[in-house]
Amino acid sequence: MGKVMEAEAIEARPDLLPRMPDMSHIITEDDEPVDNLFSAKQQRLLVEPLYTAWQKERVFLADANVGVFRGVHIPPLVPDMFLSMDVQVGDEDWWLKENRSYFIWVHGKPPDVVVEVVSNAKGGELDRKMRGYARMGILYYVVYDPEPSSVQSKPLVVYELVVGEYLPRPDYQLAKLELSLRLWDGVFENGEAVWLRWADSAGNLIPTGAELAERERERADRLAAKLRELGIDPESV
Repeated sequence: MGKVMEAEAIEARPDLLPRMPDMSHIITEDDEPVDNLFSAKQQRLLVEPLYTAWQKERVFLADANVGVFRGVHIPPLVPDMFLSMDVQVGDEDWWLKENRSYFIWVHGKPPDVVVEVVSNAKGGELDRKMRGYARMGILYYVVYDPEPSSVQSKPLVVYELVVGEYLPRPDYQLAKLELSLRLWDGVFENGEAVWLRWADSAGNLIPTGAELAERERERADRLAAKLRELGIDPESV
């Protein structure tokens, strides 16, 4: 049956669609805060630039501190950040149960990458969470340890799922997403630290909205200076 005929058949017989499992018992929010201010800022730095300055050809869903469920009766994992390609929440009610968290059976696929920012040695990033994300089938698992003595010897490790097991990559490339990661020593939201940031496959940082605005301001200033050199008042242009 062709896709057009299949769509017409489903439209004529909506009962043919698989039923959504009962999710009324699922708790999507527990009202627990993030563990520290650095983690909160780091989460924002991993989400905002993707929506501000990343590629627009494909839709995606990126968010932070949101539960990812792989089964109706299986407790979720809550990564510090996730990115899922070819997935979006439309104009439906955001408060509907199926839109309040990331349910793999609703979106039809797991996220493509999850990021965990280590706060202490009790988070289970290299055991419980690693096993859970592997069971979900998440392709890339990123662990950033700002204090490498916590759980791993290196501050940043990108793991790739190979035959159901995470293996550390020798680099920070997420090749199938045409993305990479970088450790960046700089200031974000008035906080100076070594931050984890997205970059393209060539290593160029994906800018934040503030950085884009600053670039535009500098460009405007250069243009105004050139006009003044030519004896033209920029305000009159």
